[in-house]
Amino acid sequence: MARYQFLIGASSSGSGKTTLTIGLLRAFKNRGLQVQPFKCGPDYIDTKFHELAAGKPSINLDLFLSSQEHVKQLYSTYTSGCDIALTEGVMGLFDGFDKWQGSGAHIAEILDIPIILVLNPKATAYSVAPILYGFKNFHKNISIAGVIFNMVNSDSHYRFLQDACNDVGIPALGRLPKNNDLEIPSRHLGLSIDGNLLLDEFAEKAGHFVEQHLPIDEILEMTRKSSTPPVLSKENAVSHRKVLKSAVATDEAFAFYYHENIEYLKRRGTVTFFSPMHDKELPNADFVYLPGGYPELYLDKLSKNNSMQESIRRYVEQGGRLLAECGGMMYLSSCIADKSGKEYPMVNIFKQKASMEAMKLTLGYRQFASNGVSVKGHEFHYSSVSGNEESIITQYNAKGIPVETKLLRYKNAIAGYTHIYWAEMDDLMRFFN
Repeated sequence: MARYQFLIGASSSGSGKTTLTIGLLRAFKNRGLQVQPFKCGPDYIDTKFHELAAGKPSINLDLFLSSQEHVKQLYSTYTSGCDIALTEGVMGLFDGFDKWQGSGAHIAEILDIPIILVLNPKATAYSVAPILYGFKNFHKNISIAGVIFNMVNSDSHYRFLQDACNDVGIPALGRLPKNNDLEIPSRHLGLSIDGNLLLDEFAEKAGHFVEQHLPIDEILEMTRKSSTPPVLSKENAVSHRKVLKSAVATDEAFAFYYHENIEYLKRRGTVTFFSPMHDKELPNADFVYLPGGYPELYLDKLSKNNSMQESIRRYVEQGGRLLAECGGMMYLSSCIADKSGKEYPMVNIFKQKASMEAMKLTLGYRQFASNGVSVKGHEFHYSSVSGNEESIITQYNAKGIPVETKLLRYKNAIAGYTHIYWAEMDDLMRFFN
């Protein structure tokens, strides 16, 4: 297990969790330490930022998408052999899918790891004392190791904050002044080579920034973890199954997937990666996965690759199993319209129009059952679809309330906006029965 383990939490989104996490990951990496990143919740974009900063894949820990046993097993597996395990929380520390269930605080409790808070005390000073007192005492089974104050430019302001920390009994672990050079680049950038270079440059700046302003050695000492027995990994009983040949779309347009989903496919057989933008045809496979991404940024290239579109249509018409999520589902539509309404022909498996016009955010956990398989996932998109395609099931949110999100099927091609988490499933292929 890692010698040092902690979770970065905050009072709300926008407090600076992700920037601080990226900075700490790169600072540790620059010291020659092996650091393993984790992300609470279903976010598949922050995990890419983590990976660029730390040099290791970031692993989602989500108590709605999976069981506590699965989360503990993942944490135990990936912290083995590393020096530091750093987990970024989600939203505010106690924000979960049902009250505090699934929150960063809940993850910290079941993993028994301390929490470092990051707070932005804009327009306040000693009044952070009752706020800190509340975080410290709201739940007895979590431990607040310290607090880092973000966007604090003066020593005098910080002294008021230190007084508050002293009176509450939570160590103050430094302040980060406002830095306009540390605005996280557009999330679109992480899907291209040039974008990765820009994000790497950002991670390097963030790493130097936290080294300059925070007591890194003190943070490590306060989060030293006593040795605990590892959680034994469950054996994946797949030997009796036919070896699965999977093909996964991965390029600038399609890159949003859960790391453990791909590891599941690797345990089942072989995984070949392909590009709907650049390759001419599908690789030989008996399961094709089209994950989400930003197809709307590459509409011309995707539309003009007729050979790949024909290859996918042929595969589906011949009964091949295919799962398409969000951007992948848009790609299988008749066309995608950009923000101006210009339409680009796509694969045309599903007779509907996907559009970036009048963008509106839709997000939330999703759950449903299909073919006796219990499925959980997450929806996050700004696009919309229009057409007469009928959903094969009803999906529900985390509280069991029906939602309008469709799940489409044509032969063995299944598609929808929901990003499904299948890493804990016994057999994903039952989904296609």
